Amino acid sequence: MYDAPNLGATVEQKDIKISAKKVQVYYGETHAIKDVDIEVQDKTVTAFIGPSGCGKSTFLRCLNRMNDTIDICRVEGDILLDGEDIYDKRVDPVQLRAKVGMVFQKPNPFPKSIYDNVAYGPRIHGLAKNKAELDEIVEKALRRGAIWNEVKDRLDAPGTGLSGGQQQRLCIARAVATEPEVLLMDEPCSALDPIATAQVEELIDELRSRYSVVIVTHSMQQAARVSQKTAFFHLGHLVEYDDTANIFTNPKDERTESYITGRIG
Repeated sequence: MYDAPNLGATVEQKDIKISAKKVQVYYGETHAIKDVDIEVQDKTVTAFIGPSGCGKSTFLRCLNRMNDTIDICRVEGDILLDGEDIYDKRVDPVQLRAKVGMVFQKPNPFPKSIYDNVAYGPRIHGLAKNKAELDEIVEKALRRGAIWNEVKDRLDAPGTGLSGGQQQRLCIARAVATEPEVLLMDEPCSALDPIATAQVEELIDELRSRYSVVIVTHSMQQAARVSQKTAFFHLGHLVEYDDTANIFTNPKDERTESYITGRIG
């Protein structure tokens, strides 16, 4: 891993949200992630890029213990959220996922009303004392998901009846309803058309003021547009991690340059 330039290093140290050291991931005998060290800053969009199968989504899923759901998966190393070890036996993965929300590749609204999609997490975690408080949480989340104006008059309609882009923004609203601190996005625009993609990208930029956002994307253009930091993965290794502008204009590793210029991938 390469050190970012020293400019403002002291400020950066204070703002580390997630710190991962020597992370290894195994699927059975397969060593999928090898020795990954990374520090993800707060209130920043960090993009994970790299060829298909390079480990970027696998590593993303380590950050909210989604890999726990795969029997043959084993994670080693340290991952700290605000200095706390998220793999400590005392950490409840359900509570962790309220703090570290996730948006998946394909929009996956629950087969419930728009309102109940967003209210689901706050209900489980007991975030509202009464219906008025829940209404307020739902409205705030839908506003943050930039979809309130489109759905406010049909909150009882099924979430599955929305367009693809609206469904993905509903899923983002659902993820932020539990007041997470980190938002993970696994190729959130890959199933969307260009107009819906632009809306979600605009939303990601707005969400950065409140959350630490980590996005896996197969689109280098998207990474360049939405992120401030970029990590390049290749064959399970984190090859390079730096300011996005440096990764795209002045990469230090020739593998990064080969990927950026289209020679590998």
